[in-house]
Amino acid sequence: MRPDPRSDETGEEQAKVSVTEESGGSAAGRGSHSLPALAYNAVSDMIRHRKLSGGHVIVEARLAETLGVSRTPLREALQRLEGEGLVHKGEGRNYVVRHVDIGEYIQSLKLRLLIEPEAAVQAMGSIPRRKLIEVRREIDELMGATSYHTDAHWFSDDHLHGLIIDHCGNDVMAQVLRNLRATTRLFEIGQLKDRLTPDSTEHLMIIDALQRQDANDVRRTVANHIVSLIDFARKHLNMAD
Repeated sequence: MRPDPRSDETGEEQAKVSVTEESGGSAAGRGSHSLPALAYNAVSDMIRHRKLSGGHVIVEARLAETLGVSRTPLREALQRLEGEGLVHKGEGRNYVVRHVDIGEYIQSLKLRLLIEPEAAVQAMGSIPRRKLIEVRREIDELMGATSYHTDAHWFSDDHLHGLIIDHCGNDVMAQVLRNLRATTRLFEIGQLKDRLTPDSTEHLMIIDALQRQDANDVRRTVANHIVSLIDFARKHLNMAD
């Protein structure tokens, strides 16, 4: 991936160009796309790259102008992000980017540790084999890349964990896990690059277990992955047990 020639622009200016490019750069082009979806992609990208950091108060009129959309599609995008746990309503009518501290992060991981290994076992027989092959290929490409790409890491991570969530066969469990992943993801943004090798290695072990449909190994590899995340956070933040 080439360096972004707009790297000296502000995050809001980059987001505006991004929406304009995706929509064809004209009113006619914008009309052929879903403006709420374009706004959602732009704002979630700004959160993911910390152009909108935790605790940031979103002023809708200003952000809508920045993105080149009206407030209606932006509000729809923010409502979707609220449903995913990435923003919440603050005082007054403004949305605020959700802030996750280390305490909430560790507690969320511990709850995932109780639920996700079992969800993976439940999903084991339902995940299409071709999907697991796709994720394995994504991980191989990620590991073989000459430079680090945050979005590719996110995509690969979401793909594998999303397969477990989507195929676990329990809607309540799936929604709990989606909410927990939204929480842990917000905290992990700052440390993501250092997790590339352990994440990829652990994900490959999970894929191997799922492909063999070995329930005990599926539980073990998923649990080990989450414990690794907990240990990583404690080590890098000098936390006691």
